[in-house]
Formats: sequence, C-alpha cells, structure tokens
Amino acid sequence: MSIDKETKQELMQEYGRHEGDTGSPEVQIAVLTNRITYLTDHLRMHKHDESSRRGLLKLVGRRRRLLAYVKRHDYQRYVALTDRLGIRRK
Repeated sequence: MSIDKETKQELMQEYGRHEGDTGSPEVQIAVLTNRITYLTDHLRMHKHDESSRRGLLKLVGRRRRLLAYVKRHDYQRYVALTDRLGIRRK
C-alpha cells in the first residue's frame, strides 16, 4: 500500500528545497523511508508475505542508491539528511 496524499505533501514541504519541490533526492529519500517504515511494520505482523518483502528490498535498494548520489555530490547534505531521518550510514 502506498502512502496517502496528505502524508506525502507533508514530507515534500518538510524535506523539499523550495516550494513545490517533488523530485529532489531529499524528498524522494524521505518518501521512500516512510514507505519502508510502513512495510517493515507490516512484515512484522505478516511474516510470510513474500511479495511485500521483495517490494521492501527493492525500495531499500532504491533509497541506498539515492543516498549514495547525495553523498557523492554534497556530503554535508547527506549527513544532515541521514540524521533527520534516522538512517544509519556507513
């Protein structure tokens, strides 16, 4: 299940660089983190839901690639973003 429209708008306002920002890496990472959190909670209750587990792994991989991009281009933004979202970094 995807996140609702209001939650997505709040994430865009909080993590966007400017008004109406929907595609910056920060916004994409924040939306993915929200979906990953939801799916993780879902899989704790439904342990045998393999299709959702596969979707979760795909989301984690996409977020990892976006984080690597931000880290390559602006390390300070990367550190700030991972601290705000509570993501472990290597």
